[in-house]
Amino acid sequence: MTLDGSPNMFIDYAVIKLLHQSAVSLSVLGFLVRGIASLRGAQWTQGRLAKTLPHMVDTVLLLSAVTLTAMLHLNPATAPWLLAKILGLLLYIGLGMVTLRPRFGLKIRSIAFVLALVVLTWIASVAVLKNPCGMYCLLPSIAA
Repeated sequence: MTLDGSPNMFIDYAVIKLLHQSAVSLSVLGFLVRGIASLRGAQWTQGRLAKTLPHMVDTVLLLSAVTLTAMLHLNPATAPWLLAKILGLLLYIGLGMVTLRPRFGLKIRSIAFVLALVVLTWIASVAVLKNPCGMYCLLPSIAA
């Protein structure tokens, strides 16, 4: 059965979801490669292609996310997990900017890189679990 009962909607949804997941994979892989290379002082990370290509991938990622949100009639005000993903994305972007800018120094950039990867993992877990606490919901309760 499809989301609205029509076969075209299902195909479109499946294609958009695959496009989104592929863009996520490319974006994360790109950040890993650029982050490690930048921390090791590789000059290519400051080049035009290294700065332009991620924006192209992330544009596809964002457009596919907005399309999926619209197709599923989701609203961050009524879907707390979606709001958590959006806020996590903003945090990840900030940490990524620190990671990739040499002016912040190696220690700060290294910390930002590790934190960005933690945030990425959390965002993915929120998406899979559809729960704003994501992977942290799976941890045993401290109060118990």
